[in-house]
Amino acid sequence: MRILCLGAGAIGGFFGARLVEAGADVTFLVRASRRKLLQENGLRLQSPQGNFAGPVRAVEGPELKGAFDFIILTCKSYDLNEAAEAIAPAVGETSAIVPLLNGIRHMDLLNERFGRERVLGGVAKVAVTLAPDGTIHHLNDWNYITFGEQDGDLSNRVQSLQAAFDNTQVVAAAVPDIMQKMWEKIVHLATIAGMTSAMRANVGEIVRSEEGGALLMEFLERNAEIATREGYPPPASVMDDLRKMVSNAASGQTASMLRDIENKGRIEADHIVGFMLERARAHKIDPTLHRMIYTHLQAYEQRRAANRL
Repeated sequence: MRILCLGAGAIGGFFGARLVEAGADVTFLVRASRRKLLQENGLRLQSPQGNFAGPVRAVEGPELKGAFDFIILTCKSYDLNEAAEAIAPAVGETSAIVPLLNGIRHMDLLNERFGRERVLGGVAKVAVTLAPDGTIHHLNDWNYITFGEQDGDLSNRVQSLQAAFDNTQVVAAAVPDIMQKMWEKIVHLATIAGMTSAMRANVGEIVRSEEGGALLMEFLERNAEIATREGYPPPASVMDDLRKMVSNAASGQTASMLRDIENKGRIEADHIVGFMLERARAHKIDPTLHRMIYTHLQAYEQRRAANRL
């Protein structure tokens, strides 16, 4: 089994390192600067579940040869077109692309570019960050990856990928309902990323404000209604957990989108909140909160582009 990881950043590097540690045949497709660091220092992961440090196979685009069985795609949504072009030489007739992007919208682009039969659904739950020296820091005990065929088939290939991860510390699951899992994640993500970014505050700070708790709950319910109209209603147990999460006045939870804003970085506004606004309008669900939050995020992007932050 040949596995290609696009990049060796925080998420791709984390999962790739665990696979390498278990003896899997993994290649990292990287830019020249990242390759230089990997050649000098190897791939380094610091984790409460055990560190990894060692040499890995890293190539740049022109060196990519032959088709891979699995291609783990962990780019940001705004880099998706470039990423699709980069992995194209590695995609063969039986290759499976495993996208671990936020949201849903990327599935349409990948299906159109490579064919639905070559694209799995995927969800990652892991808290990692990449230090300037190239070290990947695993921040807590989350180390989950979930994937599956879009048509729900528990195929031999998704079971073989799970078997590869079974030799690692990663908790991997091949599931028959990956699109349901992806919709559950975007309900969670759109709510937390949208509201914490718009308010520039964590969940607890928002809840402790006079109107914040009610707004958070209203936004969650709107996002859940969108998923339901799309045919993927979040189960009662998931909604119970989410309602507890967004009403916790002691919570310090934020989203990576807020951290990106605080660091004056690019954000995935279109892919997350913009997508949910589009679906709200399509299903005639009140889009007021989505419009306000999306406009706020786009205004940030305008100021960032003009160097006015």
